[in-house]
Amino acid sequence: MKRQLPWIITGIFALWFLSTLRTPRPSTFRLDEFAELPVVFNGRHQPVDSLARNSLVQIRDRYTVHDAGENRSLGATEWLAEVMMKPELADDRRAFRIDHPDLISLLKLPRVDTSRGEDGKHYSWNQISPGFKEIEDQARRVLETKRDESKRDAFDRALLKLRNALTLYLRLKNTVHPQDTTNFVAELAAFESILPTGVAAVRDQQNGQPYDTNAFNELLGLASRYNVTVEMAPPLVIPPHPPERGRDAWSRMGESLMVHVRGEPLPPAVGHWARIATAFRTGDVPGFNAAITDYRRSLGGGLEKELLKGQRETFFNRMAPFYSALIIYVAAFLFAIFYWFNFAEWSRRTAFGLIGLAFIIHTTGLIYRMVLEGRPPVTNLYSSAIFIGWGAVLLGMILERFWRNAIGLVVAASLGFVTLIIAHNLALDGDTMVMLQAVLDTNFWLATHVVIVTLGYASTYVAGFLAIVYILRGVLTRGLDEATGRALARMVYGIICFATLFSFIGTVLGGIWADQSWGRFWGWDPKENGALIIVLWNALLLHARWGGLVRERGLMALTVGGNIVTSWSWFGTNMLGIGLHSYGFMSGAALALGLF
Repeated sequence: MKRQLPWIITGIFALWFLSTLRTPRPSTFRLDEFAELPVVFNGRHQPVDSLARNSLVQIRDRYTVHDAGENRSLGATEWLAEVMMKPELADDRRAFRIDHPDLISLLKLPRVDTSRGEDGKHYSWNQISPGFKEIEDQARRVLETKRDESKRDAFDRALLKLRNALTLYLRLKNTVHPQDTTNFVAELAAFESILPTGVAAVRDQQNGQPYDTNAFNELLGLASRYNVTVEMAPPLVIPPHPPERGRDAWSRMGESLMVHVRGEPLPPAVGHWARIATAFRTGDVPGFNAAITDYRRSLGGGLEKELLKGQRETFFNRMAPFYSALIIYVAAFLFAIFYWFNFAEWSRRTAFGLIGLAFIIHTTGLIYRMVLEGRPPVTNLYSSAIFIGWGAVLLGMILERFWRNAIGLVVAASLGFVTLIIAHNLALDGDTMVMLQAVLDTNFWLATHVVIVTLGYASTYVAGFLAIVYILRGVLTRGLDEATGRALARMVYGIICFATLFSFIGTVLGGIWADQSWGRFWGWDPKENGALIIVLWNALLLHARWGGLVRERGLMALTVGGNIVTSWSWFGTNMLGIGLHSYGFMSGAALALGLF
């Protein structure tokens, strides 16, 4: 039975992952099809599902909203549908997370009522809206007096985060139509009927001739409403018509209506969205589903690529491969640790099987992202965490094939889990597939310099965690015998050689890239300095070993220092907020980095 146990346990986890791939049961409203509709936001094509998830996680730090009335959780797509098409219902949902007690006091938010499922951290738009002026005044003070982010305290950061969340929410509310619209189909009909006489009245008024004041004022009122939505810069939901105008020529709803005033034909998508919004708002299920079907059919006339991408990305969001891999890495770590306590071979084999399964899922997610983006695996800070974890797990599995002592498994599972946790927290900032800046938007160098130098990061981390295993086993257990110590030293030495090679080549390739992009090979940029420090540290470690300055224990101590150096290069240089490598800047992580 014990010989079959690893296969059984690994199979159970595999079935659990496969169960996440099943298509959700159709709801009354076909929100699963609505989720796949393409829009443009943050400079990239994405489905409504991604827009909903990325927006909600910025506002709430979660992908669901609790519905206290029905005692259930709303998915991100359903929440966004309410925000865009039935905002008075969304305005009463506790979607905004506020943690800082001083900010709660400043806004005079109501006390917690646990009987209604309140937790004291989440508040609704209606509860926060009376304090809008105070938020704006305080935010203006912070932005004017504390331009340097390092001078902002926890209250300042919480205030600006809430202000950004409220701004994003307003943009979403005005995506399909002005937020106070009650029947967009009727409003569009009124707009079309008044347009000829209204335009004539405007022309007469400009020429100093008598004009129809009623038609003039009515058209001016509608135009001002649509212009306000344009100024809020909501997502672009109107595809180019005809598609031959260019796949990137998407526009906002308000822009399409304003252009229509000047004589341009109204894109068919405007009517489709009006039907979708009105049917959802009035609870017309057949009308909503029919409108979704008709709009999807209309996209088939030249925009099949965007619709297909929306379907694939929605499936990827539902699959959540990195979350599933994270859970399996934890289980594998526990089985590997259990092996150290009882040396049961079935436990080690189970850990190896689970890590293999998690690695396959991890790899699938990595490749799927590459196909969706049409990019190499590392394009931003989030994807670097995913890729570093992938490389570390691969190295750990290779070590375990040579030394069957579960050390490689513990390192693989630990680094796989830690890097995916880091990636999860980075995802809280919003869209993880956002496009890079133009100077970095080069597939060749992304596929060479960035990938190679990131593999250098991953291998340095693997060596550092092997050294931590050496220290912990030596201090906390009696399991560090002479043979195990020598094995760990050989592992660390081999990985450091690998890390030095990849870090050096990656740094040189980065210099060549910099020479082509900025006209100089080296400029002592913080990110460049960080890469150089990793190379120098690994070279120092190898020379200390070759020269006999350190033995096993000294080697391990220096290798742990490599974790510090690599973490500074990966995250610390970004926190400085300076330099030409202006992607991936982040604040608020100084405490976590210092603790690490």
